[in-house]
Amino acid sequence: MGGMDAWGLRAAALALAGIGGAALQLQQPALWPIASYAALLALAALAFALAWVSVRARGAALLLGLACMLFAVTGLRAGLRLADALPAALEGRDIVVTGVVAALPRQSPDGVRFSFEVESATREGAPVTVPGLISLGWYRGWDGDALIAAPFEALRAGQRWRLTVRLKAPHGALNPHGFDFELWLFEQGIRASGDVRATAQATALRLDDSAAHPIERLRQRLRDAILVRVADARAAGVLAALAVGDQAAIERSDWELFRATGIAHLVSISGLHVTMFAWLAGALVGG
Repeated sequence: MGGMDAWGLRAAALALAGIGGAALQLQQPALWPIASYAALLALAALAFALAWVSVRARGAALLLGLACMLFAVTGLRAGLRLADALPAALEGRDIVVTGVVAALPRQSPDGVRFSFEVESATREGAPVTVPGLISLGWYRGWDGDALIAAPFEALRAGQRWRLTVRLKAPHGALNPHGFDFELWLFEQGIRASGDVRATAQATALRLDDSAAHPIERLRQRLRDAILVRVADARAAGVLAALAVGDQAAIERSDWELFRATGIAHLVSISGLHVTMFAWLAGALVGG
């Protein structure tokens, strides 16, 4: 029993070392140069090598190695994400992007908003570089030359499209104590947002109905079935959130009720757990 307790303490210490390294990096006011993080990774490798050859120094070496490794990896990942930015020269310009709808589209009365994984992009026929994941809105009649009935009703997760879009760098309001939308986009890996321009001169073209994301396609089928079969829109939104983790259809008043009764966390995570089990089942079947 004592051996089990000692093993648990060592595992907890190692976990805390890794978490501590990542947390320490998150306190940095600015990222270090890539060379500095590479040097920390080299130090971590040396620490792991020392732990392999020396029993006496193993504990301290593992703690140091994990802390340095997580510190460096966190900084490198942040740097890579910041580098995946929209060039200023492309803001507000018409760009043709080809890619895949990455998640459930969020419907609204006048359109839809969705995450889009960019596979390629061109500007006036020449290749350009844009962020790998962008957030797009596709709305009906959003300006004078937009089509009256854009075909966004056919948009589904996992489809491949070729779209003409106008993008901008992500930003949010600076209201004190308000929701940090820009930080949320950064956490999701979304490094640009914009709108689809479905016009007579820039038609949207669906290239494939099932290009990727089979779990997201399944989630959308389940969500759509719930919304069609449940007459009460408020109840349908709650059921969709509980079943597949889609919280967009829950009304604000219901969220306030959930928070007041202490069940908002349950509503937020239950659908994600169902999705996780579906993903695991799909991985096992596919494997």
